[in-house]
Formats: sequence, structure tokens, C-alpha cells
Amino acid sequence: MMKVFLFAWLVTGFVACGNGTSYQAVDPPDKLGAFSVGHMSFNMIDATRDDRPLPVDIWYPVDAEDAQDTPKTIYPLSPPIGLESEVAVDELPVSARQKQTLLVFSHGYGSINTQSFELMETLASHGFIIASPEHTGNTQSSMTDSFDEAAGNRVPDVSFIIDSLLARNKDTQDPFYQRIDELRIGVVGHSFGAMTAIGMAAGWAGAEADPRVVAIVPISAVIDPELQSDPHSGPNAGFDAQQLADVVVPVMLIGGTEDTSVPIGNNEIAFEQMKNAPTVYKVDVIGANHTHFANVCAIGNMLIEMGITQDSWEGIGAGDLIEPYQSTCTGEAFPIDEATRLQNLYVVSFFKRHLLDQIDYDQYLIKDYAASEPAVGFSVRK
Repeated sequence: MMKVFLFAWLVTGFVACGNGTSYQAVDPPDKLGAFSVGHMSFNMIDATRDDRPLPVDIWYPVDAEDAQDTPKTIYPLSPPIGLESEVAVDELPVSARQKQTLLVFSHGYGSINTQSFELMETLASHGFIIASPEHTGNTQSSMTDSFDEAAGNRVPDVSFIIDSLLARNKDTQDPFYQRIDELRIGVVGHSFGAMTAIGMAAGWAGAEADPRVVAIVPISAVIDPELQSDPHSGPNAGFDAQQLADVVVPVMLIGGTEDTSVPIGNNEIAFEQMKNAPTVYKVDVIGANHTHFANVCAIGNMLIEMGITQDSWEGIGAGDLIEPYQSTCTGEAFPIDEATRLQNLYVVSFFKRHLLDQIDYDQYLIKDYAASEPAVGFSVRK
């Protein structure tokens, strides 16, 4: 019986799941995909909002004939320190495929737009174009906005990035000419950026939802400010039931069970109240905290390898990194490599399924598969 089953699997390439559905066998997208990864950075100016500047990093797939291994991209941190990518190379030609899927990533409160570069690189290697703006006034180097001012800028920032890239998609002289599918756009974000992702579908802080966004992945979003240990004040600190009910696109909620900054209960509320979304997934990474979904370990490890020990971080302006690094990257903390793998697996599978209609990735978006991942609590509502 087992030999017959194995033979059938090898011949047909199908996987039968416990729910009775058969899928074409595809590898779990928890590692780099088939494409090489290109990277560009540039500044955009939103003339409709007092010439608001937005630095942008963008990652994209590169065809095999245009790939090269060096020189690798350097993600700047604090001059002269930069973190060298193991994957991305600057200014390579964009894959010649037409109508590629555009994603926008929104960073956390007061963070940097390369905070989750490993996820960006993985998405690009699987065929997505992904742009990440640095939200001026609410970044590590530019904390000038109040909470409500920062919230009010977030959705317009992302919509402006979409506007700009779709304009470039029509410019015959632009490297992104005819590369972007205008009908398949997704948004992913972490923490405050996760609230931005929800805002793109529900409206937030005075900005209306952007109907061009047809799938979202909020990672550790604040929903109920009363769950926070230090809740922000103001009307934009969370989302009410009506806002959540206004979400009508597929959603994947991701969070860590040991997150004390944005407790996992926020995702439970969103899962229950996003009742009009066609599909809602909830992925709880058991043992992960808030910064398991960013690259604090890569940054901290680089500093240590340079001989800059933790007791010196305060002196170089990296004092805010000490606590996250200790709680995320040392001792008995949940393994960062596993957190990264799970984030890649679920984010890529979700966008493959809900933006590219590749139904075979459903096999990674069901409870049967999650049962094989001991560090995942999984729920889905369709």
C-alpha cells in the first residue's frame, strides 16, 4: 500500500490533504525562491502634501541571465555602519516578466524601512516587487510627528507609493515599465506598519481605504489600545468594530505569543471582527515576541562581529537595540531563524494564493499543515 501511494505521488506530483483536497506538490516557500534579488533606493516627493519627501527601498526579482552575485547591497544604519545583504545586489535589471505583483511594506513606529529586509528579499526571490517607504517624521532618524500625525500620514504615504510606481509602470524609459500588475496589489506591515496595512483596507486616521489594495498582512498590529502595557493616546490608537467590519479583502494576521508590546489578543479581536473579509487567517508563532518579526538579531550580531559590544551600543546611538536584542537573540529566546522561516512561509504562501491565485499554496494555509509546525497556532475563517 505504501509503495503504491509513493509511486502515485511521484508520478502525479499531487499531495492529498486530510480535508480531502489534492494539491499539486510545491515546495514550502520558507526559503529563497527561484529568482535572484535586485535592490534600488531612491527618494520620492509627494507634491500634493507640501512636497513631502519619502525615501524608498525596493526589492524585485531578477531573471537568471541578468543575475550577478556582487557587489551585495549595503543597508545603511548609522554612518559609517551598514549591514551587507547576503542576497540582494543593487541596480540589476528588473525581471522582464510583465504584470508582476506589487507589494508595499510599512515599517514600525519610529523604525527604519529596511527593518525586515530578509522578508523583503524572500518575497522578491519568489517573484514579487516590494517597495518600502521610510515614513518621514516617524523614523529612527526623524521623530518629529505626534502619534496622531504619524498615523494620519501612513495610509496617504502608501497610496502615494502605489501612485508613483503605477506611473513608472507607464513610463517607457523607466526600468519598471510594464512590469507591474495594477489589479494585484498587497500591503504588509509590522507593528505600526501593521496598523497601516489594516488602514489601507479599512481607512484610518482620517484617510479612506485604498481600493487598489486587495490583500493585507498585518504583523503584530494594535487593535485594542487597552491591551497595551503603555497605550498610546488619541483616537487613532486602534480600530473599532466598524472599521474591522469594513475590511473586505483577504487578511493574514501574524503575531507572537510572547509579545508584551502588542499582545497576541489583538489578533484574536481582529480575527473575530473582520467578519466581512472573504478569508482571514491567524498565525500565532508560539514563543516569539514583538521583535522576532524584524532584523534586530542581524543588526546586533553585526555590531558584535565588528567588536562593538553591547556595553558600547548606547555610545554609538544604538541603545534602543539592547533590550530587543537580549530578549530576541540571546539565551533561551525563541530561535530567530525559525521565526524568520515561519514568517516567510506564511507571508509568501498567502500572497501566492490570494494575489496570484496559485491554489496549490492552499496546502500551507490549512490546519492540517499547521499541525506539522509545533511552533504555530493556526486558525482560518472563510
